[in-house]
Amino acid sequence: MTDSIRDQAATALAEVEKVTAVVLPEPGTEIVPLAAAPAPQAEEIRRRMAEIDMENTQSIISFGSSAQSELQVISQEMLSDVKNKDVGPAGDSLANIVTTIRGFSVSELDVRRKQSWWEKLLGRAAPFAKFVARYETVQGQIDKITEDLLTHEHRLLKDIKSLDILYDKTLTFYDELALYIAAGEAKLAELDATTIPAKEAEVKAAPENDQVKIAQELRDLRSARDDLERRVHDLKLTRQVTMQSLPSIRLVQENDKSLVTKINSTLVNTVPLWETQLAQAVTIQRSREAAQSIRAANDLTNELLTSNAKNLQETNRVVRTEMERGVFDIDAVKQANATLIATINESLSIADEGKRKRAAAEAELVKMEHELRDTLASARARADGVGTNVGTSA
Repeated sequence: MTDSIRDQAATALAEVEKVTAVVLPEPGTEIVPLAAAPAPQAEEIRRRMAEIDMENTQSIISFGSSAQSELQVISQEMLSDVKNKDVGPAGDSLANIVTTIRGFSVSELDVRRKQSWWEKLLGRAAPFAKFVARYETVQGQIDKITEDLLTHEHRLLKDIKSLDILYDKTLTFYDELALYIAAGEAKLAELDATTIPAKEAEVKAAPENDQVKIAQELRDLRSARDDLERRVHDLKLTRQVTMQSLPSIRLVQENDKSLVTKINSTLVNTVPLWETQLAQAVTIQRSREAAQSIRAANDLTNELLTSNAKNLQETNRVVRTEMERGVFDIDAVKQANATLIATINESLSIADEGKRKRAAAEAELVKMEHELRDTLASARARADGVGTNVGTSA
């Protein structure tokens, strides 16, 4: 809730206390007749009796109607105000703000929660950024609703004040009707006791030629008297209905006052509490995320320490092993020596074999030379020409 709205709510609180402190007077129940009325009230009754003209039917029909003029004015002003303004139920705004808060699921804070099958299907996650965006949306809705509540509160305060005026005017009309009823009853009593008997005596005492005219006047007077009686009866019914409307006005006022008090309490106490809880929820989640980041950093540090220790152990094993080795491994020297000896022995064996084969080849060459020489010698020793020819041919 903005500071402006908070200030307006605090300012409205004093007005609410002032309006709810007004005590409305209770209406009277009895109609005081002219004979029993105190002097000031008796004077008012006589003044209203003077409004009755028994020879004017219209004055009888409209008797007491002027008392309602101010009441009609204030009622029409209230109705006009309702027609000219878009007045929404304040209870709806209260319900909307509750719905808004309830729609804000704190479980969405848990970024480690398991995704629902619907979220998995749509590929949705539950990141903290989405939660913060939702929080900002809820905050905006709360601000909008609180503005609406302030508007409703001002209108209700105006209605309560108007109802105060309407109650006062209705009560005045109710008391005024009592005066008109007392005046009507006094006039009826005067007609029954004085005026009509006097007119009846006048009819009897009138000459025969004037009796018809005066008798007609008597009938008109009696008819006007009956009209007045009916009008007084209507005023009594109107007064009864007016008396019933007074508690209705007070009931509407009490409901409006209760609603105004509830709205003000919501603005001053409840909304800040909700905002505090929401802010705490966000702060708690931020703390949790910070803790998770620290845990991840610590886990990484521990992992690096463990990995480095293992690497150090492995490297140290290799280095120390190499350091403890000679330039040449004794096994390699022994193997090389054995190979060298084998090579020398093999070379000697090959040399001996070659020497043997050369000796055999030399013996074979000598043999072949002897055989060839013997063959040639025998060929020359032949005496016939065959040998010569053979030799020549050769």
